[in-house]
Amino acid sequence: MTKNRLEAFSDGVLAIIITIMVLEMKIPHGDDLSVLKPVFPVFISYIVSFIYVGIYWNNHHHMMHVVSKVNGRVLLANLHLLFWISLFPFTSAWIGENHFSTWPVALYGFILFMASVAWYILARILMKLHGADSAIAHAYGQDWKGKLSSAVYLIAIFIAFYIPIISFVLYCIVAAVWILPDYRIERLSKD
Repeated sequence: MTKNRLEAFSDGVLAIIITIMVLEMKIPHGDDLSVLKPVFPVFISYIVSFIYVGIYWNNHHHMMHVVSKVNGRVLLANLHLLFWISLFPFTSAWIGENHFSTWPVALYGFILFMASVAWYILARILMKLHGADSAIAHAYGQDWKGKLSSAVYLIAIFIAFYIPIISFVLYCIVAAVWILPDYRIERLSKD
């Protein structure tokens, strides 16, 4: 089974997710800058979620670049990943509408955590399919960066029940760490 259909489907789903997020932002009534103040939290949560979707899209592209085939297990794992990412628009809008309050921020962290788990599962299934000496196995190996990100999400979920804005800042820090392409894959792509 070739990887092309999986890539095309994933690209389409991620494009729709971004479209849904931007459509969720309501245009304020009025023509001066003061009308933007109430929608500022919505805009900030949109920016962070857009960045996360972009990170997943970019890293998914790099991951698919170093694999040569997929199977049914990969397709299911990819759908699992897309499911969690598809919840970004809902939680992003909920955070913005409720000005970074406890439950929306905690749920956002849970969705980020589950997406990271789904990514880990997809990577492991691809490594098993391609073997221990494959490019993907060399690239992801122990994946400390991914595991650390998942741990930060879990910690941030608990912090959300005390100081939600700190949790959101932690989500932003993890995004900042991942915003550049995954150099583990970049190095292999140059070979």
